[in-house]
Amino acid sequence: MALYIGVMSGTSLDGLDIALIEQAPAIKLIATHYIPMPESLRAELLGLCASGPDEIARSAIAQQKWVTLAAHGIHTLLAEQHLNPDDIRAIGSHGQTIRHEPARGFTVQIGNPALLTELTGITVVSDFRSRDVAAGGQGAPLVPAFHEALFDEQAGNRAVLNVGGFSNLSLIEPGKPVAGFDCGPGNVLLDAWIQQERGDNYDRDGLWAASGKVEPTLLKALLSDPFFVTKGPKSTGREVFNLPWLLQHLAQLPAFTAENVQATLLELTALTVIESLQNAQADTQELLICGGGAHNTTLMKRLADLLPNAKVSSTATHGVDPDWVEAMAFAWLAHCCLEGIAANRPSVTGARGLRVLGAIYPA
Repeated sequence: MALYIGVMSGTSLDGLDIALIEQAPAIKLIATHYIPMPESLRAELLGLCASGPDEIARSAIAQQKWVTLAAHGIHTLLAEQHLNPDDIRAIGSHGQTIRHEPARGFTVQIGNPALLTELTGITVVSDFRSRDVAAGGQGAPLVPAFHEALFDEQAGNRAVLNVGGFSNLSLIEPGKPVAGFDCGPGNVLLDAWIQQERGDNYDRDGLWAASGKVEPTLLKALLSDPFFVTKGPKSTGREVFNLPWLLQHLAQLPAFTAENVQATLLELTALTVIESLQNAQADTQELLICGGGAHNTTLMKRLADLLPNAKVSSTATHGVDPDWVEAMAFAWLAHCCLEGIAANRPSVTGARGLRVLGAIYPA
């Protein structure tokens, strides 16, 4: 029995997802643990997503705090499952992305894997994106290969949509290499706007968005961003889509009610996903959704409305909890690294070829 742990901290910065999987030979989720992100650490990590004073020291201290939090969660999970560190073959740690600029040849995830190895006594595999970027790829998204391994058991065309801070699609078509790309903002703008206007961390079930109406002039302005007309492979992050980006657009338009802005942001997320999907795989028969966006009932309904000829559902309908798919993916990526299995997909990232991803820190 090969056990791996995946640690994922996404662009939403709401917390750390820790998943324990078995890889023998099928992928099976054994147990999970979630740690809410302390507000002070969240603020520090958000601050590092943009240039500022003393970045190197701030980054080093922030990742020490992140790793300490992750190690505590891992020990808690092991205790709950009556396991010892020696029972785990490796931890796949994504770390926290603070910069992602593949066009300039770099991507930065902080997470001090050496310290995580010391604090857990378990081999750590990390830095999964850099090798793909070094090979000319986007370094993202990395989950399509995992989605293919997890959900490629059908005859028809399927797509898997992850809606975290940003949205990305994996396109699974029999007889073809898996394809995929980032679509644009997922929850990042929805969360930022409701935090500013109402002090809430997120829009539960999309109810606030549902109370407003889409503003066509605002939607058109937001859709004018060059990212949306860029052909794949493509990836994005907070460097492009953030609250100042939204406020800049709003400043150039008549005033809108706050709930109408939220409704328009939800439409932006839904529309960019479905338009991207229809352009890349017009005959999709099933769309499976994971990530925090799978719990946004307003968004789920809108996606279904925009894709009437396909079955739209959460990955839960296939026995995989939508909250844990990404953490599972990084556990699986650790397995691939240790086994020397290439886990990037040039059809997704645009890299020059298949590459084994990750750096290994032995226990």
